[in-house]
Amino acid sequence: MIRLKNINKTYFGAQPLHVLKGIDLEVNEGEMVSIMGASGSGKSTLLNILGILDSYDTGDYHLAGQLVKDLSENKAAEFRNRMIGFIFQSFNLIPFKTAMENVALPLYYQSMTRRKRNMLAMEYLERFGLKEWADHYPNELSGGQKQRVSVARALVTQPKIILADEPTGALDSKTSAEVMQILREVNDSGITMLIVTHEKGIAQRTKKIIRLCDGIIKSVEANDPNAIDLQSDIK
Repeated sequence: MIRLKNINKTYFGAQPLHVLKGIDLEVNEGEMVSIMGASGSGKSTLLNILGILDSYDTGDYHLAGQLVKDLSENKAAEFRNRMIGFIFQSFNLIPFKTAMENVALPLYYQSMTRRKRNMLAMEYLERFGLKEWADHYPNELSGGQKQRVSVARALVTQPKIILADEPTGALDSKTSAEVMQILREVNDSGITMLIVTHEKGIAQRTKKIIRLCDGIIKSVEANDPNAIDLQSDIK
């Protein structure tokens, strides 16, 4: 599903910063993978490249068999909308739109009718126990509810891949466990998932842990996520 070969990325300013240094990575369809690393290790840059939100300098990135390189803005947006769902630590919900409208928004860019958009959005909100909150605005929702709305929005286009950037970073331990259970159920449905996290307990709930250090992959570890299922505190 995802194949990176010798990916390099440098940000040029007063002093060039070589953020990614020859990244080689393969993620198979249906895998659930976590990416760990200290601040500045390159994990967010890597996620942005995977999400076609940022470009890379040299190397090759293949997504679902297609080379992702020098895409036009429109082509990149089309590819993202068709292939990738995003979940963010800060939720990135539009404050002046209801939960239903936030979930339905990605479907607008697929030229879907409003009636069908709203119907699908309601189906996903109901799936995550938020049917009664469909007409509420983000400031009327708890952190856990906001993240469930964010997950519903990521899934409503039926993407092949979910990219999650610190999806539990703004949540308490109990809510983090609930969100991770939702993400695991999503992964069990066959959707490939990559999660950037600094929390060991979150990474242990994925099936593979990639550790980044100074722009280099230091290790790739297989993991049994069922080994900690009885732990109540995952942080």
